[in-house]
Amino acid sequence: MSTAYQTVSRVANETYGHSRRIMPSQPWWDNLESSFHKFPDDFDLDLPTQVLVDGTAAVDLAVRTAVASLVSVLALPLSANPRRLLQDMEDGQLYRELASSHRADRFFAAPDRQVEVRERKPGFVHFHPPDGQCRELVFQSPFQPVNPRLRKRYLKNKHNMQAVAQYWTHDTGPRPTICVVHGFMADPYWVNSLFLGLPWFYSMGYDILLYTLPFHGHRQGPFSPFSGHGYFANGISHISETVAHSVYDFRLFLNYLEQRGVPRFGVTGISLGGYTSALLAAVDERLQFSIPNVPVVSLFDLMLQWFPASAMIKTALRLSGVSIKDARHIMAVHCPLTYDPVIPKDRLMIIGGAGDRFAPPKHARLLWDHWDRPGIHWFPGNHIIHLDQGKYLKDVAQFLERIGFAE
Repeated sequence: MSTAYQTVSRVANETYGHSRRIMPSQPWWDNLESSFHKFPDDFDLDLPTQVLVDGTAAVDLAVRTAVASLVSVLALPLSANPRRLLQDMEDGQLYRELASSHRADRFFAAPDRQVEVRERKPGFVHFHPPDGQCRELVFQSPFQPVNPRLRKRYLKNKHNMQAVAQYWTHDTGPRPTICVVHGFMADPYWVNSLFLGLPWFYSMGYDILLYTLPFHGHRQGPFSPFSGHGYFANGISHISETVAHSVYDFRLFLNYLEQRGVPRFGVTGISLGGYTSALLAAVDERLQFSIPNVPVVSLFDLMLQWFPASAMIKTALRLSGVSIKDARHIMAVHCPLTYDPVIPKDRLMIIGGAGDRFAPPKHARLLWDHWDRPGIHWFPGNHIIHLDQGKYLKDVAQFLERIGFAE
């Protein structure tokens, strides 16, 4: 596996370092080719490594099709039908104007209210720190959708309005804290703990905060068929407000960390959590770093690639007379490509999988270009199987050391 890693790494750092930029000029939603979702994700690899990468990509495609089928049956009929799209187009002017300003603070206003953060025991399966404690943090979210038309409907889900995070702390603290955002449908804390090597980072002296996105885990509605269903089940405008809610509640947890005297904190996230992490880099300058892991960067373009969901979305667009650029423009209000980062380039890092077909490499590459090509690490695996993961975890640890996060 080390040979495969070295080959992919060489391609990323040498070939990609001199490759043409694929991030267009602003406004990106107009200038990115409408066929972007069809762009290939090829690396210039030798045959053995190409076979390995193609094999992991095939696994991703199979699982992706299953997830897309689930979303198509249980979420998209509520979200991508022509009637809902027409309603979203009526709301579109609000979101288009906000996106066109390229000012993140207009849509992602800083929370202006204090919240009471309560502690409770974690679930049965949780990390047991040998020299600290693990607990859940909960508060009632004061978030209000930016779009007045959506407020009543959005706020009906009482479960979703209770923000939740798991917090691992050392007895001698507070310590610099790594904040982690999970992916779509992948909210269990123990999964993210194992997948991202969080106990190892804890053993290095960091505290850990695992944040639960809206409509996931404890935040999903009582009739939700799966975790994350509510995120995409109610239309484009609803998705925009959900992303705003994700950022809003996360920043309230940062307020809590500041009040506790946490000296520094940064964010990493995987997949949809990578999208959120990249967006936070443009929103909150208090963050010491942002490390999106296999990130999505354009949710709309991603769904155009997820068959069979893509077929339903394209049909709904044709019936509604909505172009790809129009839909992108409306959803650009919460896209990381719309805003410049407020975190310095040397505190940004991207992790991508050469065989990833859930969030294909071209998405990570767009973000890499937009961020003026900070550090990037390619591993020879897919969205689910991160081959040679130990290498990139060590790279992350070295990155944190290099930026002085542990001091």
